[in-house]
Amino acid sequence: MAPNTLFSVLSVLLLFLSLHPSSAAHDYRDALRKSILFFEGQRSGKLPADQRLRWRRDSAMHDGATAGVDLSGGYYDAGDNIKFGFPMAFTTTMLSWSVIDFEKSMGAELGNALKAVRWGTDYLLKATAKIGSGVVFVQVGDPYSDHNCWERPEDMDTLRTVFKIDGSHPGSDVAGETAAALAAASIVFRSRDPSYSTMLLNRAVAVFQFADSHRGAYSNSLRRAVCPFYCDVNGYQDELLWAAAWLHKASRRRQYREYIVRNEVVLRAGDTINEFGWDNKHAGINVLISKEVLMGRANYFASFKQNADQFICSTLPGISHPQVQYSPGGLIFKAGGSNMQHVTSLSFLLLAYSNYLSHANKVVPCGETTATPALLKHLAKRQVDYILGDNPLGMSYMVGYGPRYPQRIHHRASSLPSVGLHPARIGCKAGSRYFFSPNPNPNVLVGAVVGGPSNNTDSFPDSRPFFQQSEPTTYINAPLVGLLAFFSGHY
Repeated sequence: MAPNTLFSVLSVLLLFLSLHPSSAAHDYRDALRKSILFFEGQRSGKLPADQRLRWRRDSAMHDGATAGVDLSGGYYDAGDNIKFGFPMAFTTTMLSWSVIDFEKSMGAELGNALKAVRWGTDYLLKATAKIGSGVVFVQVGDPYSDHNCWERPEDMDTLRTVFKIDGSHPGSDVAGETAAALAAASIVFRSRDPSYSTMLLNRAVAVFQFADSHRGAYSNSLRRAVCPFYCDVNGYQDELLWAAAWLHKASRRRQYREYIVRNEVVLRAGDTINEFGWDNKHAGINVLISKEVLMGRANYFASFKQNADQFICSTLPGISHPQVQYSPGGLIFKAGGSNMQHVTSLSFLLLAYSNYLSHANKVVPCGETTATPALLKHLAKRQVDYILGDNPLGMSYMVGYGPRYPQRIHHRASSLPSVGLHPARIGCKAGSRYFFSPNPNPNVLVGAVVGGPSNNTDSFPDSRPFFQQSEPTTYINAPLVGLLAFFSGHY
């Protein structure tokens, strides 16, 4: 590396770290354990005998009955009692990617991570069981009925309406993400449970075929049920490429490589390259596909690496970019609610790409600055450390980690007395007094990472009504599992 290039790298990194130093070493192994444990608190359906969060009980056991199908199981997405298929599928994809890239660093937690993935895929298999008839079930629960009540999932008597997509009411976005999740998980279980892996891959193939053959956004088909909660603002095109990328990785079939190359422009692979989350997969597509380019065996994907490099450059502190900003305390900040979802998902990509660059002995040129693998790892670690307590408030945004963390998270099951302590039913409106209570939640949802600061002042209201800041979600935690696994194994 040239001396002036090395100087530019070090100057950017040292300036950023001097402004936002880490106060102390963190127990990443403990944080990893807790980040996975959180998913047990989000489980729906019949809980297994090895359930560790004992204050949760069985719930929504008859989901799907009104449609003549078994849709029990799966995850509640956040602090409510709805099972939204779109974010659940993305959660499962990211849990799988975490295992695929970082399982060697998971140690004793690998088994729990695998259980978290399988809890998601078992449900997705149920939701796609009628794919042969051109039907995919994408949601259980009426969000307006649910959000009108503050009650435990074990008590809920709100409408458990089943929503589906089909050939006349397409949803390429949610179907594409579901195919991606099933394909990614098939890699996770390939050597551990070959028959289950084959089932996942075969189902992914069928669901992707359905998504591609019946193109359209599920928001147009199911608007009232999914908007404004998980409305597909970005369009369905990215999910089709995302699914094809995972099917290519899982199956190595040429048809998916050809699909990606043929549809790169049509499906707008170069759009919004610095966005990644349950609604927008562009940065993730580019990073995932770029691994093959960096390994020197897929030059036909070179444009995806160019996009990935541009994404990397847009995230560097000190490089002005309207889509990726940093708070005074050093936190990645994007407009909108639940900012930690951007922090964990973008940091995951920084870490994953840094590893791909390391193995290829490559760097990313960003004007006068060079993004080295070490720089990207430091940036990702800085975001994780902020979450764990190295921030202006000196508090962890992970419940149960560190001496100070959110006490009043926006989460029904956590904020209401457990069934074990309060066996009597708590009705729809009877739970309101717990919602407005100034007292801490009685049930500690260990490992839950809340939405966090929603503006660039690093402030946080520890209050249930401020749901954009105080509500945890599965898709905040899923990428964090991979991040914590890596740092627990290397720091």
